[in-house]
Amino acid sequence: MAANNKPKKSLKHKGLSTLKSVLVYGFIFIIIYTAINWWRQPVMPANPQLQLIDYQDKSINLGKISQSKPTLIYFWGTWCPICSITSEAINELAKDTHYSIVTIAIKSGSDQDLHRYLIENNYTFTTINDRNGEIFADWQGQVTPSYIILKDSKMTQGLTGIQPLWSLKLRLWLSEAF
Repeated sequence: MAANNKPKKSLKHKGLSTLKSVLVYGFIFIIIYTAINWWRQPVMPANPQLQLIDYQDKSINLGKISQSKPTLIYFWGTWCPICSITSEAINELAKDTHYSIVTIAIKSGSDQDLHRYLIENNYTFTTINDRNGEIFADWQGQVTPSYIILKDSKMTQGLTGIQPLWSLKLRLWLSEAF
């Protein structure tokens, strides 16, 4: 009978090994996610059009709004399944904070279609109807949802994908503080 001299791993050793694997793979995930987010984020045009008209014909001056506090610009579409999730957080942010929120609905139909969609979903945020996607294209947007934070008419941050409410609040606070 051959003796097995290999000691068995203790429960503590297995736990530490598992924790190490989770941390390593988590770190790799964060690096890849950050790189993809950076690559896909919108890019501020050299001469951005910051004077826009919302879907109700109200003038919105993003440059002026962003002078007093950071302003979150949220690119989304009524047709975007992920946006139906993220728009809830944007609506909450627009109601509950002192930051300005302006949304740009990309290729989401007529003003009447957009109005109906906003009412059906109880969204109260300020919305610009980018019927043909020209504004989004000007910012070199690649995916929805996308976000831009403007401060003093300059882009301080750009991001894409699902962003929880706490993350958006933190990013706005950081843009205000620094």
